Amino acid sequence: MKMTIAEKIIAAHCDRKAVRPGEIVLARLDLALGNDITAPLAIDLFENSGVEEVFDKDKIALVCDHFAPNKDIESARQCRVVRDFARSHRVAHFYDVGRMGIEHALLPEEGLVLPGDLVIGADSHTCTYGALGAFATGVGSTDLAGAMIGGEAWFRVPPSRLFIYRGDFKPWVSGKDLILYTIGLIGVSGAHYAAMEFAGPAVSSLSMAGRMTMANMAIEAGAKTGIFPPDEITEEYVRKRARRRYEIYRSDPGADYEGETTIDLDKIEPQVALPPLPSNTRSVSEVKGIKIDQSVIGSCTNGRLEDLRMAAEIFKGKKVAKWVRALVFPATQAIYLQALREGLIEIFIESGVAVSTPTCGPCLGGHMGVLASGEKAISTTNRNFVGRMGHPESEVYLSGPAVAAASAVAGEIIHPDKI
Repeated sequence: MKMTIAEKIIAAHCDRKAVRPGEIVLARLDLALGNDITAPLAIDLFENSGVEEVFDKDKIALVCDHFAPNKDIESARQCRVVRDFARSHRVAHFYDVGRMGIEHALLPEEGLVLPGDLVIGADSHTCTYGALGAFATGVGSTDLAGAMIGGEAWFRVPPSRLFIYRGDFKPWVSGKDLILYTIGLIGVSGAHYAAMEFAGPAVSSLSMAGRMTMANMAIEAGAKTGIFPPDEITEEYVRKRARRRYEIYRSDPGADYEGETTIDLDKIEPQVALPPLPSNTRSVSEVKGIKIDQSVIGSCTNGRLEDLRMAAEIFKGKKVAKWVRALVFPATQAIYLQALREGLIEIFIESGVAVSTPTCGPCLGGHMGVLASGEKAISTTNRNFVGRMGHPESEVYLSGPAVAAASAVAGEIIHPDKI
């Protein structure tokens, strides 16, 4: 029976030769993830269950990254709940301030997610790990509690939708622009509960950072996950990080897809998603001139070294516009350190950019960059819903790092070529 990569991974984790879309299955997990917002509720449910030990201390990851470093007393309490649980259950993969990073950049970097894995996380952007050829999806805290107890989760096998990218990248166009364009094309529910499989000659040359950006935002198209078939670029990335065996899966020729979309990169310029939805996309040349108050570069979507290098290329020798606040969030400590070694941090600071320790920060309206009423921000984050980054009367425009950096310099949304 011919299957897609998503179907093959699920079938392998429930000891079946084949599964089909719509089937309900119980599958073993390779990793279960929680953060300082979602894990405390799961911990409470776990402790009230009567179970004394987690199913496997090596297959749970707990990351304090959303309100860490703690912004107030309540966030300090939440992080302490996670910290105490990790200590008492000897959770091997616990990451706190000074050692942590933004979860969806940190876990692949640490080699905790590998090709062929089945992963759940109590965070919607867990689908990021599909960049590695894993099946990864977000769940609620109740499902996380169940996973910590039994090491399994229920799934309704999703249909797969194939997205084929052809052509050549225009200057300044990155994985962020590809996924914004795609979401703009199909809408925020265009891939409802499907596995978005990304393929084609254009993405076969895309870096792991670019693939993670695209897989990260599959959820913004309503997808269950986003996934890339592993190739040499994947294996080069995981080979130096993997501390256990992994399995490579690829879709069978002739596998059944719910739909197929071909996208020509020759038509794609740097993209901007206008509020209030990630699907409200335009080419940057169509929205130039919108004044901004803040520029944010970072998050689990675009806080990797490649993103910081692109932003630094724009900022070098220039200054942030006088009435604009520019913020950079390296996604992990390792990324921060490498950016420091390469001189990127110096470029940012000399340009008037504030550089933060790794944290989700303003992405979810948490801290370190919350917007006031009437303010506008351009951001490399993944959502621009009403009130997402602060006041309900503020606005967030999504872009890649080049557009965000150029706009910080210009004081308005602008094509990087103009800078």
